[in-house]
Amino acid sequence: MDSIFGLSHTATMLIWTLITIVFLIVLISKYKWNPFVSLLISALMLGLLTGMNAEDAISSITGGVGGTLGTIAIVIGLGTMLGKMMAESGGAERIATTLVNRFGQKRVHWAMMIVGFIVGIPVFFEVGLILLIPIVFTVARKTGLSIIKIGIPILAGLSTVHGLVPPHPAPMIAIKAYNANLGMTIFYSILVGLPTAIIAGPVFGNIISKRVHVEPPVELAEQFSLKSERELPGFGITLLTILLPVILMLAGSVAMIVDPAGTNGLTHFLEFIGDEIVALLISVVFALFSLGFARGFNKSEISKFTSECLAPTASIILIIGGGGAFKQVLIDSGVGNAIAELATSININVILFAWLVAALIRVATGSATVAMTTAAGIVAPVLAMSPGVSVELVVLATGAGSLFLSHVNDAGFWMIKEFFNMSVSQTLKTWSVMECILSVVALILILLLSFVI
Repeated sequence: MDSIFGLSHTATMLIWTLITIVFLIVLISKYKWNPFVSLLISALMLGLLTGMNAEDAISSITGGVGGTLGTIAIVIGLGTMLGKMMAESGGAERIATTLVNRFGQKRVHWAMMIVGFIVGIPVFFEVGLILLIPIVFTVARKTGLSIIKIGIPILAGLSTVHGLVPPHPAPMIAIKAYNANLGMTIFYSILVGLPTAIIAGPVFGNIISKRVHVEPPVELAEQFSLKSERELPGFGITLLTILLPVILMLAGSVAMIVDPAGTNGLTHFLEFIGDEIVALLISVVFALFSLGFARGFNKSEISKFTSECLAPTASIILIIGGGGAFKQVLIDSGVGNAIAELATSININVILFAWLVAALIRVATGSATVAMTTAAGIVAPVLAMSPGVSVELVVLATGAGSLFLSHVNDAGFWMIKEFFNMSVSQTLKTWSVMECILSVVALILILLLSFVI
């Protein structure tokens, strides 16, 4: 790759990346090209522009699609089945009705944030979204409120714990790299996370829902609506069904924390059933009985539900795979390393430095986990030379940075766009801005905490 106008290798790579991202946005938003095709073209273009040979670029794209969808396709499939059983049985309707009655229609978006925060603790963001999307649609339909006003608080709750709260994988990576205290990190993460989720969720959601108006995607909204006047299931069994994967995953996480060496047979069992795929599989089978046979459905009806619900997810899965391809090319081409080099040349406060490194890598690669992992490796040596700094706060700063500005190279961006039936522009105004608010508010609170501890 030749440099542009005599600029450095790093600067040239960043310019090509910016050009490719602009090209991708224009292709989708102005010319209305299919996002999956656009993502593949842009990934190939970026690879070639940044100096990868054609074979490596293609290998990176196929690896990115496969690596992203290896787990997420199964998660979306199982999660959609669970959501379908929630909808057909009236379970989503029951939870929506109970929340609206308890909190009142004016405050139901606060309930959504709490639900997102709790459900998100042990599960990946995508898993939590799949589990909760039927409730978003149902509450929006029952209350007449915008799906943006209902959805943004749930997304804020899920995203906050994804980046900040152990035992989530991302913060656990930094805890290990920095030798931080797990208990203190959890305490500080709740202290920082709750007000952050409130500001980015119910507060921002209330404001942005007045400016961005969208209708739920017809196929998904129809799928998640109650089809008959069948008696609703009890709140307790419905809540247990939706929280079962959460409980199983949390049990697995706790077992790994209590017995990291895996010396106990029970630990291995809990880790197994706590795996996101196994937990969701167990939960779907449980739902077939708790919300299926127990509600009077026969085996033909249940088979029909679990088959027909998969069709609307096909395009979502492909688009997420395309986002994964674009992300992988960014990583394999060395753009992530170029960002890291740029950040290390700046001499600033280590908490701010950790946030900045993670934020830049997140913007470049689109992955919070990649940002957290890469930033932890860069920040750890700097932290070792910075006595007197709270290591736990540096963990949180790295996590906060890893949430910054989700955009077109993030598979999650496309997932939100498709589920909420938004344009690229609307997704940037809602989801992307929410992620920026989360990241910056968390950083401010962490810096304030650093003055008193």
